[in-house]
Amino acid sequence: MARTKMIRRWRRNMDVQDDVAYVDMLTTLSEGSVRRNFNPYTDIDWDSPEFAVVPNDERWILPSTDPIGQHPWYQSQSKERQIEIGMWRQSNVAKVGLHFESILIRGLMEYAFWTPNGSPEYRYCLHEAVEECNHTMMFQEMVNHIGADVPGMPRLLKWIQPAIPLVAGPLPIPFWFGILAGEEPIDHTQKNILREGKTLHPIMERVMAIHVAEEARHISFAHEYLRKRVPHLPRRKRFWLSLYVPVVMRVLCSAIIVPPRAFWKEFDIPRSVRKDIFFKSAESRQMLRDMFGDVRMLATDTGLMNPLAKLMWRICRINGEPSRYRSEPQRRHVVSAA
Repeated sequence: MARTKMIRRWRRNMDVQDDVAYVDMLTTLSEGSVRRNFNPYTDIDWDSPEFAVVPNDERWILPSTDPIGQHPWYQSQSKERQIEIGMWRQSNVAKVGLHFESILIRGLMEYAFWTPNGSPEYRYCLHEAVEECNHTMMFQEMVNHIGADVPGMPRLLKWIQPAIPLVAGPLPIPFWFGILAGEEPIDHTQKNILREGKTLHPIMERVMAIHVAEEARHISFAHEYLRKRVPHLPRRKRFWLSLYVPVVMRVLCSAIIVPPRAFWKEFDIPRSVRKDIFFKSAESRQMLRDMFGDVRMLATDTGLMNPLAKLMWRICRINGEPSRYRSEPQRRHVVSAA
């Protein structure tokens, strides 16, 4: 009997037709995908001389908004070494991105499989899956053009990733929080690099611009999906979810942002430097907290910021003030000279 009630509640949660505002939001996002979309082979001229990857191109030097690029050890290296590290770093970030989006695509298909007929969520999930497929091809082309044989995700995550998309059907809320744990750090880092205004290699700049533009729709959907459903969960489930969210944010952020062991070995980077960059120094800790301002806002708005949850955010070192609005730039007080 209890199992029957659970299945009925699950099916009822999949039906969203009675929520006019939510349906309108999904319609807007789906129509946006139709009106404005990108193709990695028509919107990027990979064979253009402008996109050629040549030796000693200083545009591959990591920007100061990158945690490695802002570290004194990296800045003390020769230009050639900085370029070599920068190319490997950007290539692996792209490889991690395509690995993560491969998981997302399979999860979207698993979730869409169970949506009822007429559900606007089905159409949007398919639009997003198409865009993510284009992103994976775009990222792989970037890796191929750079020429670095990078591994991408950590080995442990590669082994467990086949099971992750299966969660999207029976446990969609934890799945979507996990998706945000992967999307928010990449989106935050890319926006900071583009805002910095440093001259980037055209491949990197174009790939980032396309990814940020379309990722805005994907993150919007995840936020609105969770805003609709989390407040209606039973109190007990909201409590456990409030402890799960900061942990999954911290774990997946490290898997995506921190380079794999092969990187440190390849460039013989001292262990002390690695610890300082991720995340021992004050600057790197602040960067880590800044990545999740939007998720803290979502957790606050959906009732997931109880005292124990706040303690968990602090233990995970990603606590801080929530954003006032999505994608709010992180500002610092500047002391002016007298």
